[in-house]
Amino acid sequence: MHPNVQLRPTADGSGTLYVPALDEHYHSTHGAVQEARHVYLGAGLEPALGAATGPVRVLEVGFGTGLNALLTLERSRTAPAPIRYDTVEKHPLPWELVRGLATAAELQEPPLPAFRQQLHESVWEQPVALTAAFTLRKLAGELQNLTLEPEAYQVIYFDAFAPDKQPDMWTEAVFGQLYEAAAPGGCLVSYCAKGSFKRSLRATGWQVEAIPGPPGKREMTRAWKR
Repeated sequence: MHPNVQLRPTADGSGTLYVPALDEHYHSTHGAVQEARHVYLGAGLEPALGAATGPVRVLEVGFGTGLNALLTLERSRTAPAPIRYDTVEKHPLPWELVRGLATAAELQEPPLPAFRQQLHESVWEQPVALTAAFTLRKLAGELQNLTLEPEAYQVIYFDAFAPDKQPDMWTEAVFGQLYEAAAPGGCLVSYCAKGSFKRSLRATGWQVEAIPGPPGKREMTRAWKR
């Protein structure tokens, strides 16, 4: 699908990619950076950092353009605990395609463009310490085929394409797999607020709450492993 992916701007000045074959954007057109900060960092990472007694482990489902990882790396520079960031991607994007993206954060923080390139060009399947406070491990392939460490992650960023575009990722089997991988008290956060999504989470043990969404979206979902 890479040859047909298109670079498009979003409302907050940051860029995203559009996939014509799916009629889907990688991020919200109301603002890619706003969405990532609100959904993944604000609702997921910050509570984990606030409760941290050691390194915070994050699992991202859908590495995509690397935006969530980039903003999490940025936050790690002033965070009270180091971050170990695992991310899963079935269809990695080549750096040549992603390099045209610029985020609002990158315009303000000169080191971030270099970190974006390092995120994409780092080796797969093994930990890479990009800074003293941020370790990246990229896992290639389908989430369903991976064996995840049980009770390992304080935060799960669930950032797959929408349920109607990628239905195989929004199943009870997947959410049960992620429940087992979540640490006790850990949370899963997603931009999606569909009722079917929340029912599947509840069916696999998650305690689900609807919370205010990012600009352009009334609600998002956060689920806890109690």
